[in-house]
Amino acid sequence: MSLRGKTAVITGSGRGIGRAIALELASRGCNVVVNYFRRRGPAEETAHAIEQQGGRAIVVKAHVGEEEQIRNLVRTGAQHFGSVDIFVGNAASGVLKPAMEQGAKEWEWTLNINARSILFGVQEAFPYMKERGWGRVITVTSLGSVRVLPEYSIVGVSKAAIEALTRYLAVELAPYGITVNAISPGVVETEALDFFPSKDRIIAEAKARTPAGRLATPAEIGRIVAWLCSDDASMIVGQTIVIDGGHSLLA
Repeated sequence: MSLRGKTAVITGSGRGIGRAIALELASRGCNVVVNYFRRRGPAEETAHAIEQQGGRAIVVKAHVGEEEQIRNLVRTGAQHFGSVDIFVGNAASGVLKPAMEQGAKEWEWTLNINARSILFGVQEAFPYMKERGWGRVITVTSLGSVRVLPEYSIVGVSKAAIEALTRYLAVELAPYGITVNAISPGVVETEALDFFPSKDRIIAEAKARTPAGRLATPAEIGRIVAWLCSDDASMIVGQTIVIDGGHSLLA
């Protein structure tokens, strides 16, 4: 499934799942725009790993929760590589505490980074995809979009918004040869879990409750994204693909 000559913008791609997606798409020939906000070092490491395997990458700092910065991220990728063909909305943030303790600032921070960034990023990428008659948009959500998870509150709300936005974009963009889908990984061991006070318990319970007997790896998530970007998946439109080894099937 070659993606040679395509360009992918991946928000929050310096670490974790975003990094795995970047490396997988690059291995299939994609140019990659690696995005970060606070820590440039990991983003540079991701770009270096891409170049080591013969790919092309640039690193762009952007606070994707700010409209002009997410738009500039896409524009920078298009100016450097000539177009943007794939947009992956992976960046995620949020304040982990009960809903009754959340304030307006936490709400805006979480929804803007996690969900609003996807809308404006796709709006900016759309003309390039439309011109070529081909495009792929992949969003990253979680089980917290449909179930109540400890410490998740507003993050879960943002994930539900992502899934709804994915469906609306899918219907609007499909006539232009652009598919839009979401992936919903289960518990994946990345640095993101370090922010959860109950990290060890979350991992232990997830492993115990997963029929597959283990957790999905970031590399496996990357391969699913690459498949969704291929022409083999051109009739997958507006779906949320759950990647959790069967964990969510159990009551």
